[in-house]
Amino acid sequence: MTVGASLGFDCREAESAEAALAFLETDAPELVLADLMMPNMSGLEFLPRIKQMLPRSETAIMTGHGSIETAVQAMRLGAYDYITKPFRIEELKLLLQRMEEKVRLVAENQFLRDRVNTEMELNGIVGSSSKIQDVMRMVARLKDTRTPVLIAGESGTGKELVARAIHYRGSYAKRPFVAVDCGSLVPTLIESELFGYEKGAFTGANRSKDGLFQTANGGTIFLDEIGELSMELQAKLLRVLQEKEVRPVGSNQKFKVDVRVIAATNRDLEAAYKEGMFRKDLYFRLNVVTLHLPTLRDRKSDIPPLVHFFLDKFAPGKMITLSAAAMRCMLDYDWPGNVRELENCIERAVALGSEDTIELHDLPPAVRWEQADSSPAVRNVSGPAALVASSPSAAPSSAHEDEFASVLSGKPPASATDLEELERTTIQRVFQQVNGDKSRARKMLGISRATLYRKLKRYNIGVTKGASAAS
Repeated sequence: MTVGASLGFDCREAESAEAALAFLETDAPELVLADLMMPNMSGLEFLPRIKQMLPRSETAIMTGHGSIETAVQAMRLGAYDYITKPFRIEELKLLLQRMEEKVRLVAENQFLRDRVNTEMELNGIVGSSSKIQDVMRMVARLKDTRTPVLIAGESGTGKELVARAIHYRGSYAKRPFVAVDCGSLVPTLIESELFGYEKGAFTGANRSKDGLFQTANGGTIFLDEIGELSMELQAKLLRVLQEKEVRPVGSNQKFKVDVRVIAATNRDLEAAYKEGMFRKDLYFRLNVVTLHLPTLRDRKSDIPPLVHFFLDKFAPGKMITLSAAAMRCMLDYDWPGNVRELENCIERAVALGSEDTIELHDLPPAVRWEQADSSPAVRNVSGPAALVASSPSAAPSSAHEDEFASVLSGKPPASATDLEELERTTIQRVFQQVNGDKSRARKMLGISRATLYRKLKRYNIGVTKGASAAS
């Protein structure tokens, strides 16, 4: 049995480079292992032919002791790696396994890219989770109606993207779509922006100008963060929705408008109207149909296709991939900023990364769950808990098994007191395991020396008689 066959590969052999190229005309292996010195055609001549015929395969070069420089040249031509003869069987196995992992990773990335492109063509929204599919089913029902829609969701969940999908997937796609960020408009000018103004209506009004409602006439106006409107402007907006006409600032004339209104908010408008912070009649006027957008932490299965969508956006044509460790880290993170935070994360990784693969260290510190020099929190404990839980001699006691499970699964313990106790117990057990060696303890816990000393002092650990002071 060959080394490749022992790893589960279906292996083929060729006695020369020419025979190998002839074989590649009818078959497409994922891995190729070639000698640098071959009769008639060298490995350096063979390599470009392979990459041209099989751009997604990986090729490794076998070389003798005296030809390392040539092997390095082969890597510049696209070889995955080289292995020096004579080599041990375990070395070859490890090389083949790493090559297989690279091919698998590239294939998965391409699959996700293809799926993202298909989804983007269909609806402009990336995701196949049940929660986002529920949203898209509602979009399909609303796309041809004039019914007011209220989109509710946290910041960064894609409210405007959903509004655009409602507009552009329906029969009004060729009509205007006007997006208005109510939170960014200057309060003193927002009325003139929405409803227009007449020449001379105020200082600087040198000519008449249509408002955004008139610009959107016949189409859709999207009012983002509508909860930020003042009570006075809410009353005027309600009148426009009821009477379907606007009166520009400084004018006595009213103009008919036919617009579909889609509003969005990250606030609880029902609670706001009950507290007198939002008009009740406007709330019920807008709340004919409400779409609740899921947070990214509630649809984590959509993270891989979103990642590859943003990779294609920020590095078009470069085929950048994501390492398995980086993807696991991103799946474990809660994304408080939702899809917008994920987009920023990928943009940063592409800008700062230097390789074709984004590694764990390319991600922002917050995503990597780095230790923070602050009061106890789930992220502060998750590193040590994971390390200790992996060591049988440092396993948590039964009294803390539930807390460890909750931390490792990303769920917070019952209270801050429970969390502090879990942190204290974790540090104490690690400290005992290393016999008081502070240097080893901080490495196992994944924290700085200063943080360790502060925690030891806070929890009165390592000061009892007989405790080691090694550092």
